[in-house]
Amino acid sequence: MAERIIPIVDRRASTLAAGVPAQPIPASGLLGDQLGRPLRDLRISVTDRCNFRCSYCMPKEVFDKDYPYLPHADLLSFEEITRLARQFVAHGVRKIRLTGGEPLLRKNIEVLIEQLAALRTVDGEPLDITLTTNGSLLARKAQALKAAGLQRVTVSLDGLDDAVFRQMNDVDFPVAEVLKGIDAARAAGLGPIKVNMVVKRGTNEHEILPMARHFQGTGTVLRFIEYMDVGATNGWRMDEVLPSAEVVQRIHAQLPLVQLDPSAPGETAERWGYKDGSGEIGVISSVTQAFCGDCNRARLSTEGQLYLCLFASQGHDLKALLRAGASDADIASAIGHIWQGRKDQYSQLRASLPADSGSGARRVEMSYIGG
Repeated sequence: MAERIIPIVDRRASTLAAGVPAQPIPASGLLGDQLGRPLRDLRISVTDRCNFRCSYCMPKEVFDKDYPYLPHADLLSFEEITRLARQFVAHGVRKIRLTGGEPLLRKNIEVLIEQLAALRTVDGEPLDITLTTNGSLLARKAQALKAAGLQRVTVSLDGLDDAVFRQMNDVDFPVAEVLKGIDAARAAGLGPIKVNMVVKRGTNEHEILPMARHFQGTGTVLRFIEYMDVGATNGWRMDEVLPSAEVVQRIHAQLPLVQLDPSAPGETAERWGYKDGSGEIGVISSVTQAFCGDCNRARLSTEGQLYLCLFASQGHDLKALLRAGASDADIASAIGHIWQGRKDQYSQLRASLPADSGSGARRVEMSYIGG
């Protein structure tokens, strides 16, 4: 077996200035990138911290007790996040997902949710406000999150077997507590709930069927995600990827499935319904099947860097612009200029690219900009 090498390098500092273009770009809700893709989905990381140490995201070898997390002053305040979000919404964003790290570690996150929930799309409709969590704090926070205006949650859960789950989170956290969090979210009305399972060959693929059986008929949508080559610290290897097609085959052999239509443009998950009508699953083929063609997502890091792709190596520094006193119109123009120049399609080009996309720059860590 190949040796697992994990580079100990901080990749957060690679940023580009977010300049204001000479010709203003008004926010009309019709913004498109170089490939004609609109801006509809904004993912906001609210913290770079997490209480889990999953090997595919924040391995202990790198994120140990001495790891230099961002100081609080470097993080965007809730007011700054909301101000930036307002400009993204003016350009056409309809959905905001809060991520991390673990977003529920950000103190008083309910205040941010209240602020974001007050925003309206260009059509005057409420935004779709969602949050991705590891579920460890969900049982105690679900009601408050719902009351603040959160609509849905996605919970990361990589297996039901307690020993496997503890191994994968690497902090000995019990699976029962995450299941309690899912139950609490369901009781609070944070649904439909989605559960994401990262499948890593040789580690947890035997949990595919137990997970499918557990969530079948509950109204919770279980999604299987191929182990991804995100960042530089997870020691990713192709031989640890279990293709989504095989996941579907394994489930279909025991629980017959029928393919469903996509739920929305830009949807990353391929949908499959149980033939008996008892619910659905999804598969996200992040490695074996490109989904860049209609990607409409932007990502805002916890310190205000705008990333145009999950596999990007550089961000655009909106915080510097914000704290330099730029007007809303200038911020909107800067965002518009950045998005209009976007041509990212890493998943479609992966097979022909060297590991660092030819520039020598490492890709940003998933724990920094969220999944």
